[in-house]
Amino acid sequence: MTTVERGFPPDHASAPGHFPGNPIIPGALLLSEVLRAIEMDLGNTLCPFQIKSAKFLHPVRPGDRVLIEFSRSDGRKIKFSCVAAGIEVLAGEVALLDPRAEGS
Repeated sequence: MTTVERGFPPDHASAPGHFPGNPIIPGALLLSEVLRAIEMDLGNTLCPFQIKSAKFLHPVRPGDRVLIEFSRSDGRKIKFSCVAAGIEVLAGEVALLDPRAEGS
């Protein structure tokens, strides 16, 4: 299992518009950080890949620090989980696709 920590500063660019008066970090941004952390650990791009599941369980707020944990569950699947302030905020799985299968 690999663990990476990411922070979202209180003045994060997405905060003012998502949502005014009740800012949260967009799920797409959180998921993007998970994918980047996995790619950095692999030392390679995930492409082609498929997001098999992604459950957003609790909002992440500007100023939160998120622990991203991931591990390969078999040769091509990577399970991930994100925790902020001791609360699981995102869980899911990514599958690495066989590039030879493209177009078949």
